[in-house]
Amino acid sequence: MIYSASSIWAEYKTGNPYYYLLRQGLFFGVGLVGYVIAVKIPYTFWLKYANKIFFGCLLLLILVLIPGIGIVRGGARSWIGIGDFSIQPAEFMKLGLIIFTAKFLSKNKGILKKNKYFYLYMIFVGIIFGLILLQPDFGSGLIMVMSIVMLLFIGEFQLKNIVIGVVAAVVGLTLMILAAPYRLERIISFLDPWNDPLGSGFQIIQSLYAISPASLFGYGLFKSKQKYFYLPEPGNDFIFAIIVEELGILGGVLLIFLFGYLIYLGYKLAKSSKDSFASYLVFGFTSLLMIQVFINIAVVIGLIPVTGVTLPFVSYGGSSLVISMFMMGITYNAMKTCEKDLSFEYNIRRKRKKPKRANQ
Repeated sequence: MIYSASSIWAEYKTGNPYYYLLRQGLFFGVGLVGYVIAVKIPYTFWLKYANKIFFGCLLLLILVLIPGIGIVRGGARSWIGIGDFSIQPAEFMKLGLIIFTAKFLSKNKGILKKNKYFYLYMIFVGIIFGLILLQPDFGSGLIMVMSIVMLLFIGEFQLKNIVIGVVAAVVGLTLMILAAPYRLERIISFLDPWNDPLGSGFQIIQSLYAISPASLFGYGLFKSKQKYFYLPEPGNDFIFAIIVEELGILGGVLLIFLFGYLIYLGYKLAKSSKDSFASYLVFGFTSLLMIQVFINIAVVIGLIPVTGVTLPFVSYGGSSLVISMFMMGITYNAMKTCEKDLSFEYNIRRKRKKPKRANQ
């Protein structure tokens, strides 16, 4: 789908229609190596080195803001690297903060019931969110914060604290929207994209033009019309529109079903795990996946204002793909370890049972 969605733009920009396909293939290779490594490493490793991983991600997040180190693309200083090969520190921070929070909750059970610690942790998360906003990358920051809030939600808390946190978040988001004119334009274009069809409303209108006439089976693979310089970034954040246009409503629903099944398996594992760190870790990764999928698809179909968020495993983007595959590797290791523990416990219980007599 990346080839189908991006080949026209790739040929126009680089003269090679396979440019984005080949690069994503390279990223997939790196992600596959990362996945295999994560599968082999015991998930308790991340518990041991959670602090170091977090501070490493924090250092990258600070470095990207320094002129000369951070690379500016599309008006955002969100990448570190050399030339076209770069990484996005915000994607690594999602991973690092979830690991750190999972350790914090597993080592300090019930601590969030104390107002002081709850507010301190929210301020701590807010500072990291602020660093991501400085790039600016509102979408990645929002996904990270929502994932952490869901983790805190299951980590024993007082309901009033969540209510206060939600009110504070709404006030903060309102101030951020009012402080940045382009965010206010996105809200206005979301409410009425036809108010500025060639400006702020252009992208969502073109996305809806791709989805609306697609019918049940779509136009067919490689037969999208909107990718011919109508829909901006067709292989990136808006690739779901091209999928529906070419493969129809059935193709879109199938993709959503696959994501839904993966999310179901993640939450099922998090619930069944007897190790609190593994439970929090997998719950955080699964929540991150669910929130990112929802926001991306909701933007594409016009349910929420436009924000730059990739569709995990599907959109073009190296950092997103590699980190997503790495998280799945950690999740798989936790799953296999928990299965072994449950099997061992089951066998011990069987051995402890006394054999029944023949006459019974």
